[in-house]
Amino acid sequence: MLSIIAPMPALSRSIHGIDQIRAIETAAIESGIDASTLMCRAGQAAFVGLRAQWPTAKSIVVVCGFGNNAGDGYVLAQEAMSAGFTVNVVSLRAPESLRGAAQQAWRAYRKAGGVSQSWDACLLEGADVVVDAILGTGLSRSIDESLQQIMHTINASGLPVLALDVPSGLHADSGHVMGAAIRATHTISFVGLKTGFYLGEGPNYVGQVLLDELSIPTSILQAAHVAAMRIDESCVQRALPPRARTAHKGHFGHVLIVGSGLGMPGAVRLAGEACLRVGAGLVTVATRPEYVASVVAGCPELMVRGIHSAEDLAPSLEQADVIAIGPGLGQDAWALELWSAVLSTNKPLIVDADALNLLALHPQRRDHWVLTPHPGEAARLLVSHTAAIQAARLNSAQSLVDQYGGVVVLKGAGTWVAAVNEWTAVCDRGNPGMAAPGMGDVLTGIIAGIAAQQADVQGGLWQSACTGVYVHALAGDRAAQQGERGMRASDLFEQLRYCINLRVNLRVN
Repeated sequence: MLSIIAPMPALSRSIHGIDQIRAIETAAIESGIDASTLMCRAGQAAFVGLRAQWPTAKSIVVVCGFGNNAGDGYVLAQEAMSAGFTVNVVSLRAPESLRGAAQQAWRAYRKAGGVSQSWDACLLEGADVVVDAILGTGLSRSIDESLQQIMHTINASGLPVLALDVPSGLHADSGHVMGAAIRATHTISFVGLKTGFYLGEGPNYVGQVLLDELSIPTSILQAAHVAAMRIDESCVQRALPPRARTAHKGHFGHVLIVGSGLGMPGAVRLAGEACLRVGAGLVTVATRPEYVASVVAGCPELMVRGIHSAEDLAPSLEQADVIAIGPGLGQDAWALELWSAVLSTNKPLIVDADALNLLALHPQRRDHWVLTPHPGEAARLLVSHTAAIQAARLNSAQSLVDQYGGVVVLKGAGTWVAAVNEWTAVCDRGNPGMAAPGMGDVLTGIIAGIAAQQADVQGGLWQSACTGVYVHALAGDRAAQQGERGMRASDLFEQLRYCINLRVNLRVN
């Protein structure tokens, strides 16, 4: 799970590509902040972060490699020496060969009495923290075997690792591992958040993310191009304002959930209860007649309709404000008939599971729907392969929008939300315990329930999707406090009321 500790939370939502980060740095230098000043701020901020995360640490190993990342490491090492730490600095490249600000940082460290030595794994013995100042953001090709071996040794040491700017070996744009990478406990990102933290293997390597913008003027940061936005708790406050005391259930929308074909009675039950738990006013579930009793028994607050054919579904379609279709739907004749009936309406749709598979077989474009594919479903929609989707998740989400319109929620570790004329956003909450049956059904119900409460449902689908993804992930993290293994989708229900009322809970706490 990624989380942010930032002096300027509003700006910490912005995610940048490396070219965008470099443009910010160039603008900062042109404004009168020289490169050495930025490097000193980075090293000092990293040391502050180190002390905050490991307050009892007294002995550190700083592994300095190449370019400005090494310079950041030498500044941190000097700060740690001044604070009375035991500091062992490893120079993987002759410091004399460094250039510019990095060379100045090395000279300042040496003038302060600092020394460096060659790599020796024995130096890790007795250390409290390892600082990764090896490669930084400039990596563009696979690293050599000798450096890979050093990284493997650090990873195997069991010591906590603070990576400076980006874990060495991780491509800062794509999140691809370039042969090997440092598996950081924490990463302190300078200037801005990098796209590689949220793509590819990035979430497995960055650990907890800290951010320091190095006191770059707000005007420069706000003028910078942004690759994506990070979804945070503010989405809940924007999407769901306080309710009037005179409100009644009719003010909060009527959701119809269509699904649960042969052998899948639980799917609509999960989606339906999730929809209620996030505050939808009314929820009707349309399923096979033989499943009505079990759904009602599991959640008596749901209205349940047994559906033989599209004709049976027509009254419920007319009454609904938002329709969710797909959980457990199947792909047989019954499913296809209901899918066609739902598409004949002009209501906002949340489309998941088998409804996505039917869409892949019968492609069309629509503006007012939310598609919620996992990577396998996305691959079918794009006539691609799951591995290709995972290798380029941001681009895949955008391609789905280009082809199918509306809003796309590409689920996974780092769920992406994309739409026409909206920010592409990513959720960095959630955990591996959520890789469990029914979690997607719960997400479908959450998004539908939030959409039903929007004053302008069609205009609010992107906001509903972002909010739903965040609430779902946050509920999963709260449920995981009792352990990730063995988590069930229904474990999120008790957490959803807290998460959907985040504005009130933050005020109370």
